[in-house]
Amino acid sequence: MTAAFILVCSLGLLLMFFISYCRSLLATSSGVPLTQEVRDVTGIAHSVSPDDFRRVIQLLHLCPERPEERGRVRTVSAYYGFLGLIRSTIALAAPSVKSWADSERAQCSYFAAVVLGRRIAFNRDLLAQQMLP
Repeated sequence: MTAAFILVCSLGLLLMFFISYCRSLLATSSGVPLTQEVRDVTGIAHSVSPDDFRRVIQLLHLCPERPEERGRVRTVSAYYGFLGLIRSTIALAAPSVKSWADSERAQCSYFAAVVLGRRIAFNRDLLAQQMLP
């Protein structure tokens, strides 16, 4: 009984830490404006929707990774999946949870678009360096 209690508490604390870490990652990208190039490539006109995430992630996989972003994109992808699970289960009983999950999923999409912009700029710089004699 005690072991089960410790396990449940540990998992709960791990989940709280995971959510806090993911929200801090999302907060770091919230102040970065999307470039017109990213908007053109992704098809995002004005605001980012929660459903843009998968498309932007597919575009991210086409660009070579930057070493410092490997774990962050996977973590936010896992958080997006967790939010989808919450939206399809708990949110059915509580509409406020659904709106919160949708806004968090939209922030995940925005994070992915910002990372895409960074990768495009990074790859452009690499190409420019290779073209120099």
